[in-house]
Amino acid sequence: MTNNDVLRSVRYMLDLSDASVSGILALADCEVNAAEVHSFLKKEDEAGYRPCPDVIMGYFLNGLIYQRRGKSEDAPAPTIERKMNNNIMLKKLRIAFDLKSDDIIELLKRADFAVGQSEIGAIFRKPGHKNYRECGDQILRNFLKGLTMKMRPVKK
Repeated sequence: MTNNDVLRSVRYMLDLSDASVSGILALADCEVNAAEVHSFLKKEDEAGYRPCPDVIMGYFLNGLIYQRRGKSEDAPAPTIERKMNNNIMLKKLRIAFDLKSDDIIELLKRADFAVGQSEIGAIFRKPGHKNYRECGDQILRNFLKGLTMKMRPVKK
């Protein structure tokens, strides 16, 4: 998934305005104005679309962690990855929403996507580990869908 897709998904899930997204970035010491954020949130075929750089996505996810869990003065700030991938995004989202592996499996089930405990564990391993597995777009997309279903339940 592209950084823009994940950004749009999280924005919808949490019902954030462009200014709120800009505020989340500011929590991680990254200044991006609302107009720039708006260009990241546009679809690829819309005028004014700009791809969201990996560094900006890293700042956004770190800011989301700070917003949802608070900034700890004792713990060092999370690193800003220069190159994002689905594994890193899933890890940071797991931290931001305080999820365990069982919670992730439950969210994926909510989106009608079944995976096992070992498969989720492999995604969170370090690259180079013999059981490391890359997180595919399908897993990240369904995780975000399940998390959105949890955060924004359908009103009947």
